[in-house]
Amino acid sequence: GSKDGSIQEVNVNPCPTQPCLLHKGTSYSINVTFASKIESQGSKARVYGEMLHVDIPFPIPEPDGCKSGIQCPIQKGHSYSYLNKLPVKTEYPSIKLIVKWELVDDQDQMLFCWKIPVQITS
Repeated sequence: GSKDGSIQEVNVNPCPTQPCLLHKGTSYSINVTFASKIESQGSKARVYGEMLHVDIPFPIPEPDGCKSGIQCPIQKGHSYSYLNKLPVKTEYPSIKLIVKWELVDDQDQMLFCWKIPVQITS
């Protein structure tokens, strides 16, 4: 789904094996290196938990990509390192699901989209 960018690398830390074990009350660092195919003044992240083919919005503390390691405006042909945190709240249920992370440009088009299987645990 990465229409306006191409992903070079995705790191979720700590996550030695998949599915990632996400412990409640812990934050995980996300680092995505991608190359932009377009110009954009800004970027915005949207994160979802995908269960039974339904996307449930997953709140993150900083949805603004320009405050998450990306130097804006985004320029065509440049590579960027997107850095963010995925906080796992203690009230989340202990379940297996897919985390879907999107970064969209000014036109609401995908700069990148990736998914990772996770298991939320105490």
